[in-house]
Amino acid sequence: MARSSSSLITKSLELARQLTILADQGEARCHDDGSAVLLGVIRDCAYKIRGRAEQEREVHRLRGQWDLTPASSVQQ
Repeated sequence: MARSSSSLITKSLELARQLTILADQGEARCHDDGSAVLLGVIRDCAYKIRGRAEQEREVHRLRGQWDLTPASSVQQ
């Protein structure tokens, strides 16, 4: 169970990272207000996902349920 939860949290952190990159790249090429609003929504979702995943990771660490294998680490 801990491995499954760790994997989910790790994948969520990676998704948030990818969303942030998408928003960054989009802003560099954005030429209209509608796209800018969409990119803002994407960035906001990335922050929310990352924040919640980090909270869950900390809870799992405190409970000793965090899988510390190298595959579970995500660069931030």
